[in-house]
Amino acid sequence: MFARRIAVIGTGYVGLTTGACLASLGHHVVCADIDPDKIDRLNDGQIDILEPGLPELVAENVAAGRLEFVLGARQAIVRPDEPAVEVVFLCVPTPMGEGGAADLAAVQAVANEVRHLLPKGCVVVNKSTVPVGTAEATRKMLGRRDVSVVSNPEFLREGSAVHDFLHPDRIVVGSDAQDAAERVAALYSKLGAPTQLTDAASAEMVKYAANCFLAMKLSYVNALADLCERLGADVIEVTEGMGYDRRIGQTFLSPGPGWGGSCFPKDTHALLQIAAAAGMDFELVGASLRTNETTRERVVDKVRTAVGGSLAGQRIGLLGLTFKAGTDDLRDSPSLAVAQLLRAEGAELVGYDPACPHDVPGVTDGITVVDDALDAAKDAAALVVLTEWPQFRTLDWTALGGVVGAPVVIDTRNLLDPDVLRRAGFAWIGLGRS
Repeated sequence: MFARRIAVIGTGYVGLTTGACLASLGHHVVCADIDPDKIDRLNDGQIDILEPGLPELVAENVAAGRLEFVLGARQAIVRPDEPAVEVVFLCVPTPMGEGGAADLAAVQAVANEVRHLLPKGCVVVNKSTVPVGTAEATRKMLGRRDVSVVSNPEFLREGSAVHDFLHPDRIVVGSDAQDAAERVAALYSKLGAPTQLTDAASAEMVKYAANCFLAMKLSYVNALADLCERLGADVIEVTEGMGYDRRIGQTFLSPGPGWGGSCFPKDTHALLQIAAAAGMDFELVGASLRTNETTRERVVDKVRTAVGGSLAGQRIGLLGLTFKAGTDDLRDSPSLAVAQLLRAEGAELVGYDPACPHDVPGVTDGITVVDDALDAAKDAAALVVLTEWPQFRTLDWTALGGVVGAPVVIDTRNLLDPDVLRRAGFAWIGLGRS
């Protein structure tokens, strides 16, 4: 396989990871964005997102001349002194829109912008998570018979995106043009991963099907934790026994304060809208969303009970604000959703997160964000572990016990060792455990 010339439109989480990793495979990649400040920061070697290995990968490939950052799609595609771009990846946001459907405004805007810029024979790749039928809609928007459109969904986990890209479980490429699908699949040939070539609609559906299944699995284990508490069983022992079954597996069997992040909430709502448009009520997905809300309410119930029955005026220390450990992403964080419910009942909230040392206006409103766990614990009526940061296991719990108002921890991730907490004088309350 020889190196391809690739343009990546969008330098968010998916676009930046895709561009850097494709460059590391030997391709020449030009990444474009409409934000001039972001492009300036990238050209200065500043990476805005917390993603292990990504800053080093970007620096390495920029230095090797395989990776560039430019302002605007035109500069990425129209390169008069260079061979024509062969593949254009669309890595733009598709947030949840009105009614839960995916908002495709960014995809549409880019398609309209680039339709007359694309060289003959170019392949446009939808990398963003988009509803079934978007590849065909994009093809019509482009209005170019000499340009093919391919769906190539990403399966990147925040906090391990570089590893996931370079060591994928599978590569899925969908198109009604076999030659275009094969060209895109060839970009990944060095990875040696199982590759599925399919139609565009099926490829688009794979991403929703996978994410919604995982969301349902998380809702199931959270409901199971509730049942274990009621019956005196230990959810950790139960899920361990389940996980040995190869049909089930060990992953996504840890209870928590609900699921969130940039993908699961919008993808579950989008699949419901896709199903409704097809005349189907996808009850399993709807039930998973309802269970997710109930899980957050259960956490608040535990905190309320721990502080004596009323949260009004109670100072609550929150440990963890991001939606998962290993990332600084606060989007649709279950930690913040729980915080909102606590705040609505009059609690005074102080939060600490290793990746979020300061207030984020419009996101952490109602929470005093501090840069040390001791400050979060000071005079707190209870501490609530909301994100599974491993650093919390090694906190000096004796020191924390010396500053709290009441030594009680609600561990919504079952992250901490109850014996360690008890030796430090804390009452420990987990999920699905006694």
